[in-house]
Amino acid sequence: MSGNLDTREFSIKDYDAAIGIWRRVEGLEIAEGDDREGIAQFLTRNPGLSRVAIDGAAVVGVALCGHDRRRGHVYHLAVDPAYQGCGLGKRLLDECLNGLRSAGVKRVIIMVADDNQRGAEFWKRQGWEEISSAILMGVDL
Repeated sequence: MSGNLDTREFSIKDYDAAIGIWRRVEGLEIAEGDDREGIAQFLTRNPGLSRVAIDGAAVVGVALCGHDRRRGHVYHLAVDPAYQGCGLGKRLLDECLNGLRSAGVKRVIIMVADDNQRGAEFWKRQGWEEISSAILMGVDL
């Protein structure tokens, strides 16, 4: 760690580094839509909201962030294991939430896998709450 940590907008040029981080972070699942084309489309639909943390030229953290004009969503917030514990996850999250606030979004939703205890603990420390009255559902198209 160089101590020269900064953040900036996530660009599709960061894709390979982001995938590498997502693969190294326990509890994060890479799924359909996480290919380069899917992420490029997501970034185009949600300009300026997704963030990366950098140490010099190296991407060491990433957060996908977007909204549907009604609800905000944060996906794949992850920090390289070598950089965890120094506040980068919270910094990326805060920047995402500030972007969503500026867009007029009032509520943000995340999904945490039920076997990702460490991830759930991070989100709870940030003030997020479980929605016990909801059932997660989906369908593959």
